Amino acid sequence: MRRIVLLAAVGAAACRAAASEFAAAPADLPLGTWGGDSAGFIVSDTAAHLHIACTFGDLSGRVPLDASGRFDVGGSYVLRAYPIAVGPSLPARFAGRLEGAVLTVTVTVDDTVQHQRVVRGPVVVRLGDAPRLGPCPICRRPIFTTRR
Repeated sequence: MRRIVLLAAVGAAACRAAASEFAAAPADLPLGTWGGDSAGFIVSDTAAHLHIACTFGDLSGRVPLDASGRFDVGGSYVLRAYPIAVGPSLPARFAGRLEGAVLTVTVTVDDTVQHQRVVRGPVVVRLGDAPRLGPCPICRRPIFTTRR
């Protein structure tokens, strides 16, 4: 009988720990400005805009996170953006992982002009930090809205 009670207690503790880990992970990437070396990510309620060095990309809608804080979403990316944008916006995959207030992001671009796959990143950005992009400014800031 003691073994059964002990096993039940251990099982309940494991379930509580797993449930609290799951509950601690946000459902979507938190809103705000994320900054790092040669990177800036602006996340609003309706869109996200990422700069890596002198290139940039856009995502529509919120960025959903799985229980591990990972995401992999489609969007578009401009590889030739500085000093003026040249060329089309290309299909891209944005993948990353959130750990606390630190986000690691990699973008894979299908360059249909040069017929190659291009990877930008990984870059590390922190929520609330200013982007440090050198001569390449962030070209636009989405309007922030919050859900209530």
